[in-house]
Amino acid sequence: MALLRAPRELWEKLDARVQDNLVAVVGGDEEWRAFAAEQARRATRYAAVQERLIAPDGSYPVTGRSITYRAGAFQTLAAVALGETLPKELPPAQVRCALTAVLRRTLEPSGTFDEKGGLRIGLAGHQPHLGETYISTGSLYLCSGALLPLGLAADDPFWSGEAVPWSAQKAWSGVDLPADHAI
Repeated sequence: MALLRAPRELWEKLDARVQDNLVAVVGGDEEWRAFAAEQARRATRYAAVQERLIAPDGSYPVTGRSITYRAGAFQTLAAVALGETLPKELPPAQVRCALTAVLRRTLEPSGTFDEKGGLRIGLAGHQPHLGETYISTGSLYLCSGALLPLGLAADDPFWSGEAVPWSAQKAWSGVDLPADHAI
């Protein structure tokens, strides 16, 4: 829960799940409105950080205990897209393209699925040693958090916008991006 323990930053892939759920749980409670607003602001910022972590090929840093959640590591980015609260510098179609690249990178490698079509432990294929002791076949489906934008209408700019390179693709091809700033 790096965002809750600032200023010390701990990069755990589980942060995306915790941040998204935290905003959802406290968002409607009157006593927690100020806290919820701050967490929503942090979620939007974290979404921008997450988008910048996606490399041009759809890979991302292999860090944290929950790496076998695959694309689920980007649940906050997906949830912020679903909630239509992306930072102004992130066009929805750009996020769609970045998330699609992550989904492809983590789900298409050989060995990802068993003979019955079930997910196997790993990040890109079957990599059982990446799994912590608490990882089970069921927990692997936390990768579906990256699919939250499926809740958007077909004509939403997330789906209807032209394909756009994401930040890392732009940066590594020489595009002069705006500087990244903390909140």
